[in-house]
Parts: sequence; structure tokens; C-alpha cells
Amino acid sequence: MDFLIEGIRKNSFVVLGRAGMDMFADPVGARADTAETFRSDLGGSSANICAGLCKLGAQSALVTSVSDDAVGRFCTNRLKYYGVDTQYLKILSGEYRISLAVYESVIEDFQLVIYRNNAVDFQVTNEDVDRVKYSNFGALITAGTVFAAEPSRGSTFRAFENARAAKIPIIFDIDYRPYSWPSPEVAAEVLSCAGEQSDLIVGNEEEFGFMAGGIEKGINKARDLAARPGRTVIYKMGEKGAITFSDGQEIHTGIYPVKALKPNGAGDSFMAGLLTGIAKEHGLREAVLRGSACASIVVANPGCAPAMPTTEKLEEFLASHAGPTHS
Repeated sequence: MDFLIEGIRKNSFVVLGRAGMDMFADPVGARADTAETFRSDLGGSSANICAGLCKLGAQSALVTSVSDDAVGRFCTNRLKYYGVDTQYLKILSGEYRISLAVYESVIEDFQLVIYRNNAVDFQVTNEDVDRVKYSNFGALITAGTVFAAEPSRGSTFRAFENARAAKIPIIFDIDYRPYSWPSPEVAAEVLSCAGEQSDLIVGNEEEFGFMAGGIEKGINKARDLAARPGRTVIYKMGEKGAITFSDGQEIHTGIYPVKALKPNGAGDSFMAGLLTGIAKEHGLREAVLRGSACASIVVANPGCAPAMPTTEKLEEFLASHAGPTHS
């Protein structure tokens, strides 16, 4: 645990995974299939985590590939706008494409359409991850999507080796997206392997259940992973809050109720709030609650990266909202 906390407290993170463009129907409440206007901004789970970290005062660098086209340049420019270090971005020409997500700010019958044809972020290689100077960072973060295909699966495990050699902790957001994987069996095996090599694992009850072979087995999977000394596991349960397993403890936390506009982006914001909370020397329970507050802020506002709170907005939210609820 000390190894993990010491790394996070450096408040500087190297992040593996995808960037993408989000297009969300405007105004709030408009359905994507009838909207006449869409807003655009940065998207993609790892890019969102990077933006969220920077807005909360941390430093982050994204390691990924982007397409050599207008959309790839748009995403690169938005990363820079949010303060993300882009020195490890690789630009690929040809038919590789950056991700595009189309969605809306509604809860009932929410629609999210993701285009992942010839996904450029899967083209990260060993050479790309070897360019990173890991000792410049306090921790490595990855979202599970990078493991869905080669060469990024192998290069991410290579990055894990590099992080261990540099003596920095590995933080793993399971982030299981079935559409990216060749089969559920491959996904369960690979994601479980990534979890075994990580120091902090964050996922929801469906993701842990998937890794365990059944949702009813998910909580025991989380407990088993947390049994390794020094490893922390956060088991998220939506409206029921979260259980954090760490050093033999089970820390139960609730959520901050809000009127949600959409369901997506919450996990990315949770990660940013959690890590910056630890970096600012809040206790683990308080850091988890700060992550939960960040998740609530994002689902209550349009977009993902633009909805991520600054430190000032987070403190205002915590001061003005009742909660958290008890799990």
C-alpha cells in the first residue's frame, strides 16, 4: 500500500489507451437520431482520465496512436487544450481511424454509438511504450480497452514490465467493452492477467463478475485480487456506492445523488478524482468519495471531458451537496 500511495502522491501519471472524438446532441434532452446540432469535444476513456487529472491539478501524459487526419488533429488539439502532455502520441496515416462516439444527454433509452473501424489506438507498439521515461512519473494508468487487440495488448504488458523496472505502481481500470474483443473468453483471461499484475484495480460489479465467470462471483473476485499484500481493489456498485478492499479492510462508501443527464463518463471522472484525492493526502475513504463526487458532476452535465470538474468546482460541489448516501 505504501508503494502505491507514494507513487500516486507524485501527482504525475502516464496513461495508456485511446483518445477519440465525442459528438453529443445539443441541446440537452435532444435525441441523437433527430438532433440537428451536435457539440464536439475530446472523448475516449484514457483521454478523459487524462483531462480529468489535469483539471484537478495533476500532470498526465497519454501514450496512444492517433489518425493522420482532421479528427486525429482535433483530438490532439483538445488534449493540449486540457493540459495533457502529448509527446508520446504517434500519428499514423493510411486507413487507421480514431474513435468516434455519438450520444445524447438523456437517461431514458440513452443511445451511445461508437465507431471503432480500423481503430488506430490498437496500433501502439513495443517501440512506442519503450520511448516513455517511466521514472518521470509517479504511476502508470491503463484502461482495459487497450488489451482487446494486438499489437496494443502486448505493448501494454511490455509497459507494465517497464513500469515495474522503474519502480512505479500500475493502476488498472477494467473498462470492459465487449464490442472491442474477439470473444468473452479471451477478454476474461487477458483482463484477469492484467489485474494480477496491477497494484490498484478499479471496476464495477459487472466487470468483476465477468472476470470471475458470473456476476454473483464478482465480489469474491475483487476480494481475491485484494488478498495480495499492497494491492487495493475498488468494487463499484452504481447507486449502491463502492467497496474498497485494502490491507485487509473493507471500506464502504456511498454516492452523491444528482439529477443525471446521461450515464457515460462517470468512471473516467471517478478515477481522476480518486487519484488526485490520494495525491492531495486525503485518506483512502475520502479519496474514494471525491471520486464519487466527480462521477456525479460528470453525469449531471453534457459531454465527458468538458464536464470533468476543476478543483474549484469539486470543492463547490462537496460544500453544497448533501451526502454521501450510505451504501
